[in-house]
Amino acid sequence: MTFWEHLNELRSCIIRIAAVVVGLAMIAFCLKDWLFAIVLAPSHGDFLTYRLTGVTMSDLHLINTGLTTQFSLHIAAAFGAGIVVGSPWVLKELFGFVRPALYTNEQRYALRITLAAYGMFVIGVLASYFIVFPMMVHFFGSYQVNTEVPNLISIESYMDSLMSTTLIMGLVFELPVMCWMLGRFGLISAAWMRRYRRHALVGIMIVAAIITPPDVVSMCLVVVPIYLLYELSIRIVRN
Repeated sequence: MTFWEHLNELRSCIIRIAAVVVGLAMIAFCLKDWLFAIVLAPSHGDFLTYRLTGVTMSDLHLINTGLTTQFSLHIAAAFGAGIVVGSPWVLKELFGFVRPALYTNEQRYALRITLAAYGMFVIGVLASYFIVFPMMVHFFGSYQVNTEVPNLISIESYMDSLMSTTLIMGLVFELPVMCWMLGRFGLISAAWMRRYRRHALVGIMIVAAIITPPDVVSMCLVVVPIYLLYELSIRIVRN
């Protein structure tokens, strides 16, 4: 294929991806109650995580401070849902575009890396939604410097925290995949990772301190799985 034929194929791929994402986003936009029942679930005292851990929490009362904020957040949440639900199709289209340029063995490795990266990202997103973000909501939603200063949390602040925490956790859980790739390129080794294990633990604790409330229990709930991912990465690189 010529350059322009490749460009035309890329355009077709992007159009198909956009059509699916926009279509799913429109469906999510129409299912507003269902969509925000999922988004706002961690703000309710009967959320699954609180019930399983025995945490007592009152419902978080969110407020809106902007004229167009709720509509804008509705659109953003719908597009986010469209991307999340349509992500398998997006990966399929992108892989289908680059596959003809790869040899058979390269296709096999590319497919494995793509599936592994996607799977780990999904696990990170679920960990954020069911563990990290509920802890943040519980801590910051109930924290007060004085009883005379009530918490009036905006829906915009809530959504920003949810999206940023989810993205960070999704990327953090890509650690084994990234280490495997770096190991294949000869940039790191299992011996090197074991040698700097303590430094990695300090870095993990710093990351956990940034994305979790400042209490020991919350930090441990994040540090432990990330450190286990680091140990898993050592085994993956060694093999």
